[in-house]
Amino acid sequence: MAGLSAAVRNVVEGGHLAHLVTLNVDGSPQVTIVWVGLDGDEVVSGHLFLHQKLRNVARDPRVAISMETGRPGPGGLDEYLVLHGTARVTDGGAPELLQQLAHRYIGPEVKFPPMDDPPPGHVLRITVERVGGNGEWG
Repeated sequence: MAGLSAAVRNVVEGGHLAHLVTLNVDGSPQVTIVWVGLDGDEVVSGHLFLHQKLRNVARDPRVAISMETGRPGPGGLDEYLVLHGTARVTDGGAPELLQQLAHRYIGPEVKFPPMDDPPPGHVLRITVERVGGNGEWG
């Protein structure tokens, strides 16, 4: 894909919760809500611990993300963005990314993670391969 459009970038960086879908061993979907941001054209999320979503990605990198914008879209239906892609897990950097995202999702004065000396955790990095949903990107 030749880079994310400005409209897609605005939604991803707009402080909207993202529904991340990964695939369990049996092929069933595993869905969780995550905070997301951008690092270049990669969608990123921080994770302090190696939860199921990260174990799923290590085994099968196919993922999807959906996000609502809270705005009406074409035809009066609510806008939403769906990103399909391939993910990879990198070690370290989660507390720093979570602190940056917390300013967007919670507020400018928050300390997150709310603990002293958090573990380095992991960053999930998603390369977007297809964009869909209801909005100017759909």
